[in-house]
Amino acid sequence: MDLKSLKFLTNLRRESRQFAVIGLGRFGRAVCGTLHKMGYEVMGTDIEEKLVAQALSQKIASHAIQLDSTDPEALREAGIFEMDTVIVAIGNYLQESIITTLNVKEAGVKYVVAKASSEIHGKLLKRVGADHVVFPEHEAGCTLAVTLTKPAFLDRFELDTENSIVEVLVPEEFHGKTLAQLELRGRYGVNVLAVGNGEKFITNPLPQHKLDKGSIMVVIGSNKDIERLPI
Repeated sequence: MDLKSLKFLTNLRRESRQFAVIGLGRFGRAVCGTLHKMGYEVMGTDIEEKLVAQALSQKIASHAIQLDSTDPEALREAGIFEMDTVIVAIGNYLQESIITTLNVKEAGVKYVVAKASSEIHGKLLKRVGADHVVFPEHEAGCTLAVTLTKPAFLDRFELDTENSIVEVLVPEEFHGKTLAQLELRGRYGVNVLAVGNGEKFITNPLPQHKLDKGSIMVVIGSNKDIERLPI
């Protein structure tokens, strides 16, 4: 079970099939490439011709064009307003990011995701209509901190600011015991969604399932409860 990349992509509308990514920096290219590999129609745009050419040569988008996203008419002519979801990946340029987000929301785009570089930037994006704001640098930093301090935490998918799904190594304390014996829900407030060895997982394991040290379990719960696990 691979929880990587879920945080951003699972917040996109499931019924969406056409995406536009505005800003083809590192983050924008990663989003474009992932969506394109998943089989979605993706249009990439950037004000820099070099980045547009790279997107085309690397084949990370269905289409890529150069345009100034602060110009509503340029967005309209490119067909951006017809997309189901628009990702504003400009991030580091506050004015351009905010104006672009405002442009696409005022034009009636159903779902707009915007990259923010700071808390204030994020608040402003919300004010002008962004449906979802992401902080990729902050999230990457948090993930690194957890990895360094809790190496048994293999991966984390935050459901919101207080709850997560976490992939962890089974500790020695749990070795040879069944889920019923461990009473994880009663003792720690977490539920086990799956157990496995990294390649094959059993979902919704039965209470009599016995855990082995070094294997993997996927648990869901509040961040406070997850932190109480003897990992």
